[in-house]
Amino acid sequence: MAEAAVVAATAAAAALVFNTVRPNGGLPLIARTPYQVLVPCPEPGGAVQPIPADDPALSYDRTFLIDARPAEEFNRQHLPGAVHLPYDWLDPVPDGDLQQLVEAIAASGATRVAVYGDGGRPDNGEHLGREISGRGIKNVFFVSGGAPELFGVATP
Repeated sequence: MAEAAVVAATAAAAALVFNTVRPNGGLPLIARTPYQVLVPCPEPGGAVQPIPADDPALSYDRTFLIDARPAEEFNRQHLPGAVHLPYDWLDPVPDGDLQQLVEAIAASGATRVAVYGDGGRPDNGEHLGREISGRGIKNVFFVSGGAPELFGVATP
């Protein structure tokens, strides 16, 4: 035990000596500023605004509708004219698919884009809307409460 203490003390002394002779003064032994333990992650994409499920703008001809739910939920029920692009915030949409969607929106002549998802937390519709908005598309909205609010039933 005594030998281990001698080795530890010798290693600590050698480290302190080495640190003092390093260029630029070595590493500080005491932090000059407090450490930031929790650093907020930046939100990817652009700005989106919530829109209520009963907003008449969802039925306008110049509203581009996107359903961000999984295929089985989209096939079960979706808004007429909605384009399907499943979105999972843990597994983002491939760049090529997202670019094709953005080009389709631009070519459609739509004046607004409304995205709806599962209404969960996080809402995949809101996150897909942010991805689209981050690509330069303006007037992007997400349906508050997602499909459950639109269709009045909980989706699995």
